[in-house]
Amino acid sequence: MERIGLSDKKKPLIIIAGPTAAGKTKTSILLAKKVDGEIISADSMQVYRYMDIGSAKVTPEEMQGVPHHLIDVLEPTEEFNVVRFQIMAKAAMEDIYARGRIPILVGGTGFYIQSILYDIDFTENEADTAYRHELEHLAKEQGSEALYRMLMEADPEAAEELHPNNIKRVIRALEYHHLTGQKISEHNQEQRHKSSPYEAYYFVLTMDRAKLYQRIDLRVDLMLEQGLIEEVKKLKAMGLTQNDVSMQGLGYKEILAFLEGEATLEEAIYTIKRDTRHFAKRQLTWFRREPEAIWIDCDPDKRTAEDIVSELLKYISGRGEI
Repeated sequence: MERIGLSDKKKPLIIIAGPTAAGKTKTSILLAKKVDGEIISADSMQVYRYMDIGSAKVTPEEMQGVPHHLIDVLEPTEEFNVVRFQIMAKAAMEDIYARGRIPILVGGTGFYIQSILYDIDFTENEADTAYRHELEHLAKEQGSEALYRMLMEADPEAAEELHPNNIKRVIRALEYHHLTGQKISEHNQEQRHKSSPYEAYYFVLTMDRAKLYQRIDLRVDLMLEQGLIEEVKKLKAMGLTQNDVSMQGLGYKEILAFLEGEATLEEAIYTIKRDTRHFAKRQLTWFRREPEAIWIDCDPDKRTAEDIVSELLKYISGRGEI
Protein backbone atom coordinates (compact mmCIF):
# COMPACT_ATOMS: atom_id res chain seq x y z
CA MET A 1 0.00 0.00 0.00
CA GLU A 2 1.35 3.42 -0.93
CA ARG A 3 1.63 6.07 1.72
CA ILE A 4 -0.52 9.18 1.76
CA GLY A 5 1.32 11.66 -0.44
CA LEU A 6 3.16 14.42 1.37
CA SER A 7 4.20 16.21 -1.80
CA ASP A 8 0.73 17.57 -2.57
CA LYS A 9 -0.04 21.25 -2.16
CA LYS A 10 -2.16 20.51 0.88
CA LYS A 11 -0.64 18.31 3.54
CA PRO A 12 -2.77 15.40 4.79
CA LEU A 13 -4.39 15.44 8.21
CA ILE A 14 -6.48 12.63 9.65
CA ILE A 15 -8.95 13.41 12.45
CA ILE A 16 -10.52 10.76 14.69
CA ALA A 17 -13.16 12.51 16.77
CA GLY A 18 -16.23 11.49 18.70
CA PRO A 19 -17.76 11.45 22.18
CA THR A 20 -16.05 10.09 25.24
CA ALA A 21 -15.96 6.26 25.45
CA ALA A 22 -16.57 5.80 21.70
CA GLY A 23 -13.32 3.90 21.13
CA LYS A 24 -11.13 6.61 19.60
CA THR A 25 -7.91 5.42 21.25
CA LYS A 26 -7.86 1.87 19.89
CA THR A 27 -9.10 2.91 16.44
CA SER A 28 -6.54 5.68 16.05
CA ILE A 29 -3.61 3.45 17.06
CA LEU A 30 -4.60 0.75 14.58
CA LEU A 31 -5.00 3.35 11.84
CA ALA A 32 -1.66 4.98 12.66
CA LYS A 33 0.08 1.65 12.17
CA LYS A 34 -1.57 1.27 8.75
CA VAL A 35 -0.67 4.73 7.39
CA ASP A 36 2.64 5.34 9.17
CA GLY A 37 1.02 7.99 11.33
CA GLU A 38 1.63 9.64 14.68
CA ILE A 39 -1.07 10.69 17.09
CA ILE A 40 -1.67 14.18 18.47
CA SER A 41 -4.04 14.25 21.43
CA ALA A 42 -6.85 16.81 21.14
CA ASP A 43 -7.83 16.35 24.77
CA SER A 44 -7.89 19.02 27.45
CA MET A 45 -6.93 16.63 30.28
CA GLN A 46 -4.48 14.04 28.92
CA VAL A 47 -1.95 16.84 28.45
CA TYR A 48 -1.40 16.85 32.24
CA ARG A 49 1.07 14.69 34.13
CA TYR A 50 -0.21 12.65 37.11
CA MET A 51 -3.79 12.77 35.75
CA ASP A 52 -4.00 9.32 34.22
CA ILE A 53 -7.05 7.47 35.46
CA GLY A 54 -9.63 10.27 35.40
CA SER A 55 -8.56 11.35 31.90
CA ALA A 56 -8.65 7.78 30.53
CA LYS A 57 -5.11 8.44 29.34
CA VAL A 58 -3.66 6.02 26.81
CA THR A 59 -1.06 3.77 28.46
CA PRO A 60 2.40 3.03 27.01
CA GLU A 61 1.26 -0.56 26.38
CA GLU A 62 -1.84 0.61 24.50
CA MET A 63 0.29 2.88 22.29
CA GLN A 64 1.88 -0.22 20.68
CA GLY A 65 4.92 1.81 19.70
CA VAL A 66 2.93 4.54 17.94
CA PRO A 67 4.31 7.99 18.90
CA HIS A 68 1.83 10.17 20.82
CA HIS A 69 2.11 13.94 21.19
CA LEU A 70 0.59 16.39 23.73
CA ILE A 71 0.29 13.73 26.43
CA ASP A 72 2.01 14.16 29.83
CA VAL A 73 3.66 17.44 28.82
CA LEU A 74 2.24 19.96 31.33
CA GLU A 75 2.15 20.18 35.10
CA PRO A 76 -1.40 20.15 36.51
CA THR A 77 -0.76 23.64 37.92
CA GLU A 78 -0.41 25.03 34.38
CA GLU A 79 -3.30 26.45 32.37
CA PHE A 80 -4.20 24.80 29.09
CA ASN A 81 -6.55 26.37 26.57
CA VAL A 82 -7.32 26.31 22.86
CA VAL A 83 -4.67 28.90 21.98
CA ARG A 84 -1.93 26.96 23.74
CA PHE A 85 -3.22 23.71 22.25
CA GLN A 86 -3.08 25.16 18.73
CA ILE A 87 0.52 26.32 19.16
CA MET A 88 1.66 22.96 20.55
CA ALA A 89 -0.31 20.89 18.04
CA LYS A 90 1.03 22.86 15.06
CA ALA A 91 4.60 22.39 16.30
CA ALA A 92 3.99 18.64 16.63
CA MET A 93 2.49 18.51 13.13
CA GLU A 94 5.49 20.22 11.57
CA ASP A 95 7.77 17.73 13.29
CA ILE A 96 5.67 14.81 12.04
CA TYR A 97 5.55 16.13 8.47
CA ALA A 98 9.32 16.75 8.51
CA ARG A 99 9.84 13.05 9.18
CA GLY A 100 7.56 12.06 6.30
CA ARG A 101 4.78 10.78 8.52
CA ILE A 102 1.07 11.57 8.89
CA PRO A 103 -0.45 13.44 11.86
CA ILE A 104 -3.63 11.93 13.28
CA LEU A 105 -5.53 14.34 15.52
CA VAL A 106 -7.50 12.35 18.10
CA GLY A 107 -9.93 13.60 20.71
CA GLY A 108 -13.36 14.78 21.69
CA THR A 109 -12.72 18.51 22.15
CA GLY A 110 -14.38 19.88 19.03
CA PHE A 111 -13.11 23.44 19.38
CA TYR A 112 -9.51 22.22 19.66
CA ILE A 113 -9.93 20.19 16.48
CA GLN A 114 -11.57 23.12 14.71
CA SER A 115 -8.69 25.42 15.67
CA ILE A 116 -6.30 23.19 13.69
CA LEU A 117 -8.59 22.13 10.85
CA TYR A 118 -9.41 25.73 9.88
CA ASP A 119 -6.26 27.34 11.27
CA ILE A 120 -8.25 29.80 13.38
CA ASP A 121 -6.47 33.08 14.05
CA PHE A 122 -6.77 33.85 17.76
CA THR A 123 -4.78 37.08 17.49
CA GLU A 124 -7.53 38.96 15.69
CA ASN A 125 -9.14 40.18 18.94
CA GLU A 126 -7.09 41.57 21.79
CA ALA A 127 -8.28 40.36 25.15
CA ASP A 128 -10.05 42.80 27.46
CA THR A 129 -8.44 41.65 30.71
CA ALA A 130 -10.53 44.06 32.80
CA TYR A 131 -13.77 42.50 31.53
CA ARG A 132 -12.39 39.00 32.03
CA HIS A 133 -11.44 39.79 35.64
CA GLU A 134 -14.91 41.24 36.14
CA LEU A 135 -16.48 37.99 34.96
CA GLU A 136 -14.12 35.91 37.09
CA HIS A 137 -15.03 38.00 40.14
CA LEU A 138 -18.73 37.59 39.35
CA ALA A 139 -18.29 33.82 39.17
CA LYS A 140 -16.64 33.78 42.61
CA GLU A 141 -19.29 36.05 44.13
CA GLN A 142 -22.45 34.64 42.52
CA GLY A 143 -21.39 31.25 41.15
CA SER A 144 -21.04 29.80 37.67
CA GLU A 145 -24.81 29.81 37.10
CA ALA A 146 -24.83 33.63 37.07
CA LEU A 147 -22.34 33.67 34.18
CA TYR A 148 -24.25 30.94 32.40
CA ARG A 149 -27.48 32.97 32.60
CA MET A 150 -25.63 35.91 31.02
CA LEU A 151 -24.49 33.66 28.18
CA MET A 152 -28.02 32.26 27.72
CA GLU A 153 -29.17 35.82 27.07
CA ALA A 154 -26.21 36.84 24.89
CA ASP A 155 -25.73 33.62 22.90
CA PRO A 156 -28.16 30.76 23.64
CA GLU A 157 -26.64 28.58 20.90
CA ALA A 158 -23.20 28.73 22.55
CA ALA A 159 -24.74 28.12 25.97
CA GLU A 160 -26.40 24.95 24.66
CA GLU A 161 -22.96 23.48 23.86
CA LEU A 162 -21.39 24.34 27.23
CA HIS A 163 -21.81 23.02 30.74
CA PRO A 164 -22.64 25.80 33.24
CA ASN A 165 -19.62 24.78 35.34
CA ASN A 166 -17.20 25.19 32.43
CA ILE A 167 -16.40 28.71 33.60
CA LYS A 168 -13.36 29.09 31.34
CA ARG A 169 -15.35 28.47 28.16
CA VAL A 170 -18.37 30.47 29.33
CA ILE A 171 -16.12 33.44 30.07
CA ARG A 172 -14.45 33.12 26.69
CA ALA A 173 -17.86 33.17 24.94
CA LEU A 174 -18.99 36.23 26.91
CA GLU A 175 -15.63 37.91 26.32
CA TYR A 176 -15.86 37.31 22.58
CA HIS A 177 -19.36 38.80 22.49
CA HIS A 178 -18.19 41.79 24.54
CA LEU A 179 -15.17 42.45 22.27
CA THR A 180 -16.78 41.94 18.88
CA GLY A 181 -20.53 42.29 19.34
CA GLN A 182 -20.78 38.94 17.55
CA LYS A 183 -21.98 35.65 18.99
CA ILE A 184 -19.21 33.11 19.35
CA SER A 185 -21.63 30.46 18.03
CA GLU A 186 -21.89 32.47 14.79
CA HIS A 187 -18.11 32.82 14.67
CA ASN A 188 -17.71 29.06 15.12
CA GLN A 189 -20.22 28.44 12.34
CA GLU A 190 -18.29 30.77 10.04
CA GLN A 191 -15.08 28.90 10.83
CA ARG A 192 -16.75 25.65 9.80
CA HIS A 193 -17.32 27.11 6.33
CA LYS A 194 -13.70 28.12 5.87
CA SER A 195 -11.52 26.11 3.57
CA SER A 196 -9.05 23.98 5.48
CA PRO A 197 -5.36 24.41 4.63
CA TYR A 198 -5.08 20.61 4.94
CA GLU A 199 -6.25 17.65 2.91
CA ALA A 200 -8.35 16.55 5.84
CA TYR A 201 -10.06 13.25 6.55
CA TYR A 202 -12.49 14.02 9.38
CA PHE A 203 -14.02 10.92 10.98
CA VAL A 204 -16.48 10.95 13.89
CA LEU A 205 -17.04 7.68 15.74
CA THR A 206 -20.58 7.14 16.96
CA MET A 207 -22.95 4.46 18.24
CA ASP A 208 -26.42 4.03 19.67
CA ARG A 209 -26.91 6.63 22.41
CA ALA A 210 -28.10 4.13 25.04
CA LYS A 211 -25.09 1.91 24.36
CA LEU A 212 -22.72 4.87 24.57
CA TYR A 213 -24.19 5.93 27.92
CA GLN A 214 -23.81 2.37 29.22
CA ARG A 215 -20.14 2.41 28.18
CA ILE A 216 -19.67 5.74 29.97
CA ASP A 217 -21.13 4.36 33.21
CA LEU A 218 -18.92 1.27 32.99
CA ARG A 219 -15.87 3.43 32.30
CA VAL A 220 -16.52 5.49 35.44
CA ASP A 221 -16.85 2.28 37.49
CA LEU A 222 -13.54 1.06 36.04
CA MET A 223 -11.83 4.37 36.88
CA LEU A 224 -12.89 3.96 40.49
CA GLU A 225 -11.60 0.37 40.54
CA GLN A 226 -8.30 1.54 39.07
CA GLY A 227 -7.82 4.10 41.85
CA LEU A 228 -9.38 7.42 40.82
CA ILE A 229 -9.90 8.44 44.45
CA GLU A 230 -6.24 7.80 45.27
CA GLU A 231 -5.19 9.75 42.18
CA VAL A 232 -7.20 12.78 43.28
CA LYS A 233 -5.86 12.44 46.87
CA LYS A 234 -2.31 12.66 45.50
CA LEU A 235 -3.16 15.72 43.42
CA LYS A 236 -4.76 17.33 46.47
CA ALA A 237 -1.62 16.56 48.49
CA MET A 238 0.41 18.33 45.77
CA GLY A 239 -1.54 21.48 46.61
CA LEU A 240 -4.02 21.43 43.75
CA THR A 241 -7.47 22.88 44.41
CA GLN A 242 -10.72 23.44 42.56
CA ASN A 243 -9.26 26.75 41.37
CA ASP A 244 -6.75 24.95 39.14
CA VAL A 245 -7.97 24.48 35.57
CA SER A 246 -6.84 20.85 35.59
CA MET A 247 -8.99 20.05 38.61
CA GLN A 248 -12.12 21.31 36.89
CA GLY A 249 -12.11 18.26 34.62
CA LEU A 250 -14.88 15.68 34.81
CA GLY A 251 -14.17 13.13 37.52
CA TYR A 252 -11.61 15.29 39.29
CA LYS A 253 -13.81 18.07 40.61
CA GLU A 254 -16.46 15.62 41.83
CA ILE A 255 -14.00 13.38 43.69
CA LEU A 256 -12.31 16.47 45.12
CA ALA A 257 -15.70 17.63 46.41
CA PHE A 258 -16.10 14.22 48.07
CA LEU A 259 -12.63 14.42 49.65
CA GLU A 260 -13.42 17.87 51.00
CA GLY A 261 -16.69 16.72 52.55
CA GLU A 262 -18.91 18.60 50.13
CA ALA A 263 -20.56 15.44 48.78
CA THR A 264 -20.88 11.76 49.61
CA LEU A 265 -19.06 9.24 47.43
CA GLU A 266 -22.39 8.06 46.04
CA GLU A 267 -23.31 11.62 45.09
CA ALA A 268 -19.91 12.16 43.47
CA ILE A 269 -20.18 8.98 41.38
CA TYR A 270 -23.73 9.82 40.33
CA THR A 271 -22.64 13.33 39.28
CA ILE A 272 -19.64 12.07 37.31
CA LYS A 273 -21.77 9.61 35.34
CA ARG A 274 -24.59 12.10 34.74
CA ASP A 275 -22.32 14.96 33.69
CA THR A 276 -20.18 12.72 31.47
CA ARG A 277 -23.32 11.57 29.65
CA HIS A 278 -24.37 15.20 29.22
CA PHE A 279 -20.87 16.03 27.99
CA ALA A 280 -21.05 13.24 25.39
CA LYS A 281 -24.37 14.63 24.19
CA ARG A 282 -22.83 18.10 23.74
CA GLN A 283 -19.88 16.58 21.90
CA LEU A 284 -22.23 14.89 19.45
CA THR A 285 -24.13 18.15 18.97
CA TRP A 286 -20.86 19.93 18.12
CA PHE A 287 -19.69 17.30 15.63
CA ARG A 288 -23.08 17.19 13.89
CA ARG A 289 -22.46 20.80 12.86
CA GLU A 290 -19.18 19.97 11.16
CA PRO A 291 -19.86 19.82 7.40
CA GLU A 292 -16.71 17.82 6.61
CA ALA A 293 -17.33 15.09 9.17
CA ILE A 294 -17.80 11.49 8.05
CA TRP A 295 -19.78 9.54 10.64
CA ILE A 296 -18.62 6.01 11.39
CA ASP A 297 -20.74 3.46 13.26
CA CYS A 298 -18.45 1.86 15.85
CA ASP A 299 -20.94 -0.35 17.70
CA PRO A 300 -18.62 -2.84 19.46
CA ASP A 301 -21.30 -5.54 19.36
CA LYS A 302 -21.38 -5.41 15.56
CA ARG A 303 -17.89 -4.38 14.48
CA THR A 304 -14.30 -4.79 15.59
CA ALA A 305 -11.75 -1.96 15.63
CA GLU A 306 -10.15 -3.67 12.61
CA ASP A 307 -13.46 -3.43 10.71
CA ILE A 308 -13.72 0.26 11.50
CA VAL A 309 -10.15 0.97 10.39
CA SER A 310 -10.78 -0.87 7.11
CA GLU A 311 -13.73 1.44 6.49
CA LEU A 312 -11.63 4.53 7.25
CA LEU A 313 -8.95 3.37 4.82
CA LYS A 314 -11.57 2.94 2.08
CA TYR A 315 -12.66 6.56 2.54
CA ILE A 316 -9.07 7.77 2.42
CA SER A 317 -8.05 5.67 -0.57
CA GLY A 318 -11.26 6.72 -2.33
CA ARG A 319 -9.77 10.17 -2.76
CA GLY A 320 -6.75 8.67 -4.46
CA GLU A 321 -4.44 9.67 -1.63
CA ILE A 322 -3.24 6.22 -0.59
